[in-house]
Amino acid sequence: MKKLVFNLFTVAALGLAVVACKNEKKAETTDAKEVQEVAASAKYKAIPENSMIMWKANKIVGGHEGTINVSNGVANLEGDKLVGGSFIFDINTINPTDIPKEEESHAKLTSHLKNADFFDVENHDTAVFEITSVEGNNVSGNLTLKGIKKNVTFPAQVTVNGDELTISSETFTIDRTEWGIEYNSGKVMDPAKLGDYLIKDDVELKVMVKAKKA
Repeated sequence: MKKLVFNLFTVAALGLAVVACKNEKKAETTDAKEVQEVAASAKYKAIPENSMIMWKANKIVGGHEGTINVSNGVANLEGDKLVGGSFIFDINTINPTDIPKEEESHAKLTSHLKNADFFDVENHDTAVFEITSVEGNNVSGNLTLKGIKKNVTFPAQVTVNGDELTISSETFTIDRTEWGIEYNSGKVMDPAKLGDYLIKDDVELKVMVKAKKA
């Protein structure tokens, strides 16, 4: 009876997770596209400490959120329109912000996120985003993560204020398994066996870039 109750709970929880996913903005993902050379009248260099990906990974019960900082990046503008650019993210800066740094569990989770279960920083210590096109408020670019390159499209607002540039995306989701991050995924393992340890495949992301005119 206990096993039956547990399985029913797991199925119900998975159903709620599916409904929640439908309310999130899923980024359009396609094969990688060629990066075209475009005319640009100005370049803005990213400020690493103020430029990052904010992420949130949800489990059936709970989850974690945090940041990954840009180590280097340039945005190309023609007038006040974003037309290209590329950004390198240092995976070694991954920081689960929902856990205070002084707690032992912070270091434990950070170490786990860096190992082969997740980002495998020993072999892939950076992620790269190269803009391939900008149409209206939609930014498309090749995201390379763990050696896998795919094109993603998400909505973002670009603001120029003097010599300062801000690129701020809306919150969107990508399927982590498309970049080879499969730890505790229901696509790889039996969800009923994972129970509360199941991690949703869709990860919430928000991109924030602050840059100064070069």
